[in-house]
Amino acid sequence: MADHQEASVTLPSDPASVSAARRYVAGVLTDWGLPPDADAADTVRLIVSELATNAVQHTFGLSPTFTVDLVLDRDEQLRVGVTDSHPRFPKRLPAAVQQDNGRGLVIVRCLTAEYGGRLSVRPTREGGKTIEIELPWKVSAAQPDP
Repeated sequence: MADHQEASVTLPSDPASVSAARRYVAGVLTDWGLPPDADAADTVRLIVSELATNAVQHTFGLSPTFTVDLVLDRDEQLRVGVTDSHPRFPKRLPAAVQQDNGRGLVIVRCLTAEYGGRLSVRPTREGGKTIEIELPWKVSAAQPDP
Protein backbone atom coordinates (compact mmCIF):
# COMPACT_ATOMS: atom_id res chain seq x y z
CA MET A 1 0.00 0.00 0.00
CA ALA A 2 1.17 3.56 -0.68
CA ASP A 3 2.75 5.66 2.06
CA HIS A 4 0.11 8.34 1.69
CA GLN A 5 -3.40 8.10 0.29
CA GLU A 6 -6.07 10.76 0.07
CA ALA A 7 -9.71 10.86 -0.97
CA SER A 8 -12.23 13.66 -0.90
CA VAL A 9 -15.84 14.36 -1.82
CA THR A 10 -17.83 17.59 -1.72
CA LEU A 11 -21.58 17.27 -1.33
CA PRO A 12 -24.52 19.68 -1.11
CA SER A 13 -25.69 20.55 2.40
CA ASP A 14 -28.79 18.45 2.07
CA PRO A 15 -30.03 15.63 4.33
CA ALA A 16 -29.66 13.11 1.46
CA SER A 17 -25.94 13.90 1.38
CA VAL A 18 -25.39 12.32 4.79
CA SER A 19 -25.99 8.81 3.44
CA ALA A 20 -23.97 9.67 0.32
CA ALA A 21 -21.03 10.70 2.53
CA ARG A 22 -21.33 7.48 4.54
CA ARG A 23 -21.36 5.35 1.35
CA TYR A 24 -18.41 7.23 -0.09
CA VAL A 25 -16.32 6.74 3.05
CA ALA A 26 -17.28 3.05 3.25
CA GLY A 27 -16.11 2.54 -0.33
CA VAL A 28 -12.80 4.33 0.25
CA LEU A 29 -12.09 2.36 3.44
CA THR A 30 -12.82 -0.90 1.61
CA ASP A 31 -10.50 0.16 -1.23
CA TRP A 32 -7.81 0.85 1.37
CA GLY A 33 -8.18 -2.64 2.85
CA LEU A 34 -10.59 -2.24 5.76
CA PRO A 35 -13.23 -4.98 5.54
CA PRO A 36 -16.74 -3.47 5.39
CA ASP A 37 -17.88 -5.64 8.31
CA ALA A 38 -15.01 -4.57 10.61
CA ASP A 39 -15.95 -2.78 13.83
CA ALA A 40 -13.66 0.09 12.86
CA ALA A 41 -15.51 0.52 9.55
CA ASP A 42 -18.83 0.75 11.41
CA THR A 43 -17.34 3.29 13.81
CA VAL A 44 -15.93 5.49 11.05
CA ARG A 45 -19.24 5.37 9.16
CA LEU A 46 -21.11 6.43 12.32
CA ILE A 47 -18.65 9.25 12.95
CA VAL A 48 -19.00 10.48 9.36
CA SER A 49 -22.79 10.33 9.68
CA GLU A 50 -22.70 12.46 12.82
CA LEU A 51 -20.26 15.02 11.37
CA ALA A 52 -22.09 15.25 8.04
CA THR A 53 -25.41 15.64 9.85
CA ASN A 54 -23.92 18.50 11.85
CA ALA A 55 -22.64 20.13 8.65
CA VAL A 56 -26.15 19.96 7.18
CA GLN A 57 -28.27 20.81 10.23
CA HIS A 58 -26.21 23.30 12.21
CA THR A 59 -24.90 25.61 9.50
CA PHE A 60 -28.30 27.25 9.09
CA GLY A 61 -28.09 27.35 5.29
CA LEU A 62 -24.83 29.33 5.41
CA SER A 63 -22.77 26.46 4.05
CA PRO A 64 -24.12 25.32 0.67
CA THR A 65 -21.72 22.34 0.62
CA PHE A 66 -19.55 20.30 2.93
CA THR A 67 -16.44 18.27 2.17
CA VAL A 68 -15.33 14.93 3.58
CA ASP A 69 -11.57 14.33 3.41
CA LEU A 70 -9.82 11.06 4.20
CA VAL A 71 -6.07 10.66 4.58
CA LEU A 72 -4.19 7.45 5.33
CA ASP A 73 -0.52 7.92 6.26
CA ARG A 74 1.95 5.03 6.11
CA ASP A 75 -0.74 2.50 6.98
CA GLU A 76 -0.56 3.88 10.51
CA GLN A 77 -3.02 6.73 10.89
CA LEU A 78 -6.40 7.52 9.38
CA ARG A 79 -7.65 11.10 9.38
CA VAL A 80 -11.24 11.92 8.50
CA GLY A 81 -12.36 15.53 8.35
CA VAL A 82 -15.64 17.22 7.55
CA THR A 83 -15.38 20.84 6.47
CA ASP A 84 -18.16 23.38 6.10
CA SER A 85 -18.12 27.11 5.46
CA HIS A 86 -20.04 28.19 8.57
CA PRO A 87 -17.76 30.03 11.02
CA ARG A 88 -19.50 28.93 14.23
CA PHE A 89 -17.66 26.24 16.14
CA PRO A 90 -19.68 23.52 17.87
CA LYS A 91 -20.51 24.21 21.50
CA ARG A 92 -20.69 21.61 24.22
CA LEU A 93 -24.12 21.56 25.86
CA PRO A 94 -24.43 21.35 29.64
CA ALA A 95 -25.24 17.83 30.83
CA ALA A 96 -28.52 18.99 32.38
CA VAL A 97 -29.95 20.32 29.12
CA GLN A 98 -32.88 18.14 28.07
CA GLN A 99 -33.21 18.02 24.31
CA ASP A 100 -33.36 15.40 21.60
CA ASN A 101 -30.31 16.55 19.67
CA GLY A 102 -26.99 18.26 20.24
CA ARG A 103 -25.06 15.22 21.41
CA GLY A 104 -23.47 14.18 18.09
CA LEU A 105 -20.05 15.61 18.85
CA VAL A 106 -20.06 13.94 22.27
CA ILE A 107 -20.71 10.63 20.51
CA VAL A 108 -17.92 11.32 18.01
CA ARG A 109 -15.49 12.25 20.78
CA CYS A 110 -16.31 9.07 22.75
CA LEU A 111 -16.03 6.76 19.72
CA THR A 112 -12.78 8.39 18.69
CA ALA A 113 -11.29 8.01 22.17
CA GLU A 114 -12.46 4.39 22.36
CA TYR A 115 -10.30 3.63 19.30
CA GLY A 116 -7.29 5.49 20.69
CA GLY A 117 -7.76 8.53 18.52
CA ARG A 118 -8.38 12.21 18.94
CA LEU A 119 -10.78 14.86 17.71
CA SER A 120 -9.90 18.42 16.72
CA VAL A 121 -11.77 21.45 15.43
CA ARG A 122 -9.92 24.10 13.50
CA PRO A 123 -10.81 27.12 11.40
CA THR A 124 -10.30 27.13 7.65
CA ARG A 125 -8.64 29.96 5.71
CA GLU A 126 -12.01 30.65 4.09
CA GLY A 127 -13.73 31.30 7.42
CA GLY A 128 -15.36 27.93 8.00
CA LYS A 129 -14.24 25.00 10.12
CA THR A 130 -13.00 21.43 9.87
CA ILE A 131 -13.86 18.82 12.45
CA GLU A 132 -11.32 16.04 12.15
CA ILE A 133 -10.72 12.73 13.82
CA GLU A 134 -7.45 10.83 13.84
CA LEU A 135 -7.49 7.09 14.45
CA PRO A 136 -4.77 4.48 14.47
CA TRP A 137 -5.05 2.31 11.35
CA LYS A 138 -5.19 -1.26 12.60
CA VAL A 139 -5.59 -3.14 9.35
CA SER A 140 -3.08 -5.84 8.66
CA ALA A 141 -2.46 -6.81 5.09
CA ALA A 142 -4.48 -9.90 4.27
CA GLN A 143 -2.31 -12.82 3.27
CA PRO A 144 -3.62 -15.01 0.47
CA ASP A 145 -4.20 -18.66 1.29
CA PRO A 146 -1.41 -20.92 -0.03
